[in-house]
Amino acid sequence: MSLPPLTLLLAAPRGFCAGVDRAVQIVERALVKYGPPVYVRHEIVHNKYVVASLAAKGAVFVEEIDDVPADRPVIFSAHGVPKAVPTAATDKGLFYIDATCPLVSKVHKEAEILHEAGYHLLLIGHADHPEVIGTIGQLPEGSITLVQTLHDAEMVQPQLPVGYITQTTLSVNETKDIIALLERRFPGLRAPHKEDICYATTNRQMAVQTIAPRCALFLVIGAPNSSNSLRLVETAKTYGSTTSLLIQRAADIPWVLLKGGDTLGLTASASAPEELVLEVIAALSEHYTVAQQTISVGEEHVVFKLPKALAV
Repeated sequence: MSLPPLTLLLAAPRGFCAGVDRAVQIVERALVKYGPPVYVRHEIVHNKYVVASLAAKGAVFVEEIDDVPADRPVIFSAHGVPKAVPTAATDKGLFYIDATCPLVSKVHKEAEILHEAGYHLLLIGHADHPEVIGTIGQLPEGSITLVQTLHDAEMVQPQLPVGYITQTTLSVNETKDIIALLERRFPGLRAPHKEDICYATTNRQMAVQTIAPRCALFLVIGAPNSSNSLRLVETAKTYGSTTSLLIQRAADIPWVLLKGGDTLGLTASASAPEELVLEVIAALSEHYTVAQQTISVGEEHVVFKLPKALAV
């Protein structure tokens, strides 16, 4: 008996971005160079599969610097950390490696430049996200005001002059609307020299926008605590997919929502590895005759250098 047909539209680019790939390589190379255990403050990236894979190799994930033994190296996550964290590590005599994504470090540098120039900063982002916590922690308390929504942008009353920076993993369209409102309210608003939302976030959202109108169901492989994962789910819904859902692995496929003849959209967030995509495709192929097509909005060739301590 033949399997029912299913059209699968794969988004490209998808999966690991250069910053995530660099952070994972940093942990893997540190394990080889220094031997296990190597400690990592918080999840290196927001993906349980990645974290579990690194833990199986000898990485130990902790919440605070105080949890790291004095004789072992510690790695800071790709999201970035407040300045107080490396200071605490130094005070404790720890050897640390900073795996902060270079594009997040760029936002930190921009914040410092604007602050030194006398600007109060508006940070467009999501409260309690590690990247936002790290960015706010670059400057003295009270130097940055968080703006999460259009309502926040309408109500905020910062000291002047004012500039803005953004989290790197936001919804491109939603952020544009917030920036436009802030520019109307504050004509002298200082913008970053280059857009803060990273290339990978933009590209993955564009790919989803292209595919979503054709799909009855859209699946995003990612993590519930991953900002870029959640933004991809929102993007698919906004651009016409009847149902858009976040899954972490093939075990989460909502079979009850699939039927023969459907068109399914599939992507992976910037912190989800390609092996999880292949796992989902394999599971789909057990239930359907899959006609697979990749829809690409461009190629990515970005590579970030590893820290000198780990460079080959």
